[in-house]
Parts: sequence; C-alpha cells; structure tokens
Amino acid sequence: MSRASLEKKPREVASMFDGIARRYDLTNDVISLGQDRRWRRLTIDAVGAAPGEKVLDLAAGTGTSSEPFADEGVRVVPCDFSIGMLQVGKARRPDLSFTAGDATRLPFADASFDAVTISFGLRNVVDTVGALREMLRVTRPGGRIVVCEFSSPTWTPFRTVYQEYLMKALPKVAGVVAKDAGSYEYLAESIASWPDQVALAHLMQEAGWRKVAYRNVSGGIVALHRATRPADV
Repeated sequence: MSRASLEKKPREVASMFDGIARRYDLTNDVISLGQDRRWRRLTIDAVGAAPGEKVLDLAAGTGTSSEPFADEGVRVVPCDFSIGMLQVGKARRPDLSFTAGDATRLPFADASFDAVTISFGLRNVVDTVGALREMLRVTRPGGRIVVCEFSSPTWTPFRTVYQEYLMKALPKVAGVVAKDAGSYEYLAESIASWPDQVALAHLMQEAGWRKVAYRNVSGGIVALHRATRPADV
C-alpha cells in the first residue's frame, strides 16, 4: 500500500487519536508486549539531555515519553496535535507544559531547544521532510534530534511474520483493548508503508540534518535515528 493511499487530513488524524486517547498507553503496552517502555527508555538515553536543557517532545500524546525527562530535571515541552491526548496527559501531569501544535508548523521560535525528539509519530505526518525541517528550525545550532519509529526487521523470515502480525493480529488485539479496531488498522498500514532505516536517514539529510546515524532495536522492528543541526544552518 502506498503512502499516498494512507494520507489523511491533519484534523482527521487528530480526531482519530482523540478517540483512542484514554486507552492509548494501555493498548501500546499490550500490542507491543511491553516493549514500548524499553523503546522509550532507549530514546531518552539517546537524547542524552542534561538537567536544565530544553527538549521538545513531539507526538508526545499523553506525555508518557515526556515524564522521564521531567523527572530527571530536563525542561521538556510535550507537543501533540491531538487535543484529546493532551487533555488526558494534563490531567495526569499538570506540571508539564503540554502544547498543541502541528509538526509542520511548530508554534516555537527558531533555535528554541537543545534537542527535539519524536517517538512513533513521524509516520503520521504527511510531509515528512517538512516536519524534519521544522524540527531543525526550532533546534539550536549544534543541537540534536532523535527519531524513534517503527522500521523494517533485518531478518527476512521474521519480517514476513511481523508484517502478518501488523496487518491481521494487531488491529484485532487493539480492537479488544481500545474498542477501536479501525484506528489501529490505519496505524498498522502506516507502519507497513513507512520507509526503512536507510530511506529515513536520507530524508533526514534532505531536511538539513547532519551526522545522521541509526541503531536497530528489537531486530529492526524499531530504529533510533540520531542527527545534529550543523552550526552554519
């Protein structure tokens, strides 16, 4: 299935996430067999933010990915375009600065952050390179980006099993937990059509990021891409 066939208007995608916000974190735990917590921890480690640094956490949803930053003294700003997700997160962590924003038109000044990270959200943005350029804009020169996203398993036999799970089992399991199989059918299709590790690295370079590198996690089910904003941009 092509990326074009999966394109939704931003408001349609936001509405979809609004609808699954209250059970989103529980559903992620179930469908990933608890691995999502490890993936997020590895993302935080890859960002390597020191206390006092300012980090933009895009596609933060309910703030699950932002809380560890805050607990370690990092000035984290959770940002998402789903108001429903933000409301659930704010109710749980009123101390965090939840902000509504579109990844392709971020409501922040140039060079506002020491680092920017996005976990499992970049594939839901229609203009991938445009979003990566916006992240570059709001990151200070010498600052960094970490993208945690589903990717392509490196072992071919396992890749086939994984794709079968995505397209058949994941929506059914999610439908039981989240009571919304339709949204997870879209998410499964978006994962299956997403660029592989090398292709995403090239998109990041196209957007202006430098020193792009990636690390496979869980056999390539997930990849962590890291890069730096050059000083002359």
